[in-house]
Amino acid sequence: MAIRDSILPELDHEMATTRKLLERVPEAQANWQPHPKSMTLGKLTIHLATLPHWATTTMKQTELDMHPPGGEPMKMPGFESTAATLALFDDAVRDARAAIAAAEDGDFMVPWALKNAGQEIFSMPRIAVLRSFVLNHLIHHRGQLSVYLRLHDVPIPAIYGPSADEAV
Repeated sequence: MAIRDSILPELDHEMATTRKLLERVPEAQANWQPHPKSMTLGKLTIHLATLPHWATTTMKQTELDMHPPGGEPMKMPGFESTAATLALFDDAVRDARAAIAAAEDGDFMVPWALKNAGQEIFSMPRIAVLRSFVLNHLIHHRGQLSVYLRLHDVPIPAIYGPSADEAV
């Protein structure tokens, strides 16, 4: 089995589940945060919506510098609305899926590095980046979002089984 054929079903499942949560984000609460050190609901939502873009970057480049020397640092868009966030997410997922689907097994083994101001933070094969810094990272923040939503009495969809609000 090709590596892409093993990761695409996982990607599809996790993205569909993430989208269900993003659909429920209450726009009026975008500036709310559970703690001063926590992200706001809007920032967390945008972070989740843009994380699939990292899969595209991982498959199409061999490194990403968050603050390239002499260049502009990466900038995150701001939260505008739930609809705009879903459009951003859908575009990122579509591009990520296409980049992964086009890859051959050898492409997944190519080293990929994350840098900050020219300094390497880590380097690992693309497949490890996809699993750890894209999928696992997204799942982590999706868990945060489910707590944020619960604190606002927003019904939580089934994720890996029934939720207290929705049966599978």
